[in-house]
Amino acid sequence: MTDREILRSLATRVRDIAQRPEMAERRARWVKHNQLAGDGRPMVLCFPEGAWDEVLPPESCQCVDPLFRRWESQLRKCVHVADVLKTDQVIEPYFDMRWHVTVGDYGVFVPVTHGDNRGSYAWEPPLTDIERDLAKLHFRPLSVDRDATLRELQLAGEMFGDLLAPRIHGMHWWTLGLTWEAIKLIGLEQIMLAMYDQPDALHKLMAFLRDEHLHFIEWFEREGLLTDNTGAGDYVGSGGVAALHDGPVKDGPVKLSEMWGFAESQETVGISPAMFDEFVLPYQKPLLEKFALNYYGCCEQLEQRFEKVAAGVPRLRRVSVAPHAHQRKLAEQIAGKYVFCRKSDPVPVCVGFNEEAIRADLRQTLDAARGQTFELILKDTHTVEREPWRLARWVGIARDEIARAGLG
Repeated sequence: MTDREILRSLATRVRDIAQRPEMAERRARWVKHNQLAGDGRPMVLCFPEGAWDEVLPPESCQCVDPLFRRWESQLRKCVHVADVLKTDQVIEPYFDMRWHVTVGDYGVFVPVTHGDNRGSYAWEPPLTDIERDLAKLHFRPLSVDRDATLRELQLAGEMFGDLLAPRIHGMHWWTLGLTWEAIKLIGLEQIMLAMYDQPDALHKLMAFLRDEHLHFIEWFEREGLLTDNTGAGDYVGSGGVAALHDGPVKDGPVKLSEMWGFAESQETVGISPAMFDEFVLPYQKPLLEKFALNYYGCCEQLEQRFEKVAAGVPRLRRVSVAPHAHQRKLAEQIAGKYVFCRKSDPVPVCVGFNEEAIRADLRQTLDAARGQTFELILKDTHTVEREPWRLARWVGIARDEIARAGLG
């Protein structure tokens, strides 16, 4: 088969999946879910993330052209989610492409050394004296290649646009949490120590990052590069479905005030709520103020700082419940006011396959979150030890346990 025939065949499969009746049913459920008006049934999601190379190895793609191979991989992932994982994810009848945007650096180079295991790395923080080295920093230069983007959009249209409509759609950043950017610049231990030893200097660094990120997101808005991220096919925050309405997303550029926002501060999980309230949240808040609704948290345990998050994050709607969170305590704090976004423990799936531990983890969530608007999410799956069946099996176990709990 030629590259064109391969892509057209896959585009047809994705289109047909998107037209299944269950997709419309899921879309409606997700809208009610995010409106905190669901029927009590938890939604189930699985994101292979780092394990995708084991689930769909690069050699499984058949296209010859490198660009077409990337498109092929994107389409194959949609088919796999729908037909193998069988989660509650919604497959939309579009082929999403992003603007070709180039983001520069802060004025300093961060040397990174990668390991050979698809994940680990070390880096040398370039700011060795915060107060002295702040002068080296500047806002990241930004540019967009509209011509290259539109050429690819036209090419996709010519290849399979009669089957699956290509569109420019997708986010240009993940988190507005700021702390990871600070840590890249000064180091993890150093940010902890600076809270005690150099508080004024750290406040200056966080203020710079706040202002820089405001400039960053507002540049995308001014350039007309933002797309609606509130649809049933949109990924939101650190895991979930963004759906806020039952129809198609808005066509064309949108404003920040029409979008979901997201922040977290995983790296500072060990600091006190008072330190979090002094050095982190006040700098995130002006960014999150820009958005219609917000999602907060990722892998950090939020129960110790949730009071600060609930009071400080504007229009909070979704809250991450990390694998090692105290679920019952956090459920009491969430109290049905926000979506309880449970990140199930990936270890018993990724390292060996411990079905007993998987069921125990799910049962704990189903017990703690009963009565909440909640979802079960498997993510941070950096390997499945070359046994892709584990992910679909986790989904099946999750559905078994939901039925066992009388929530199916």
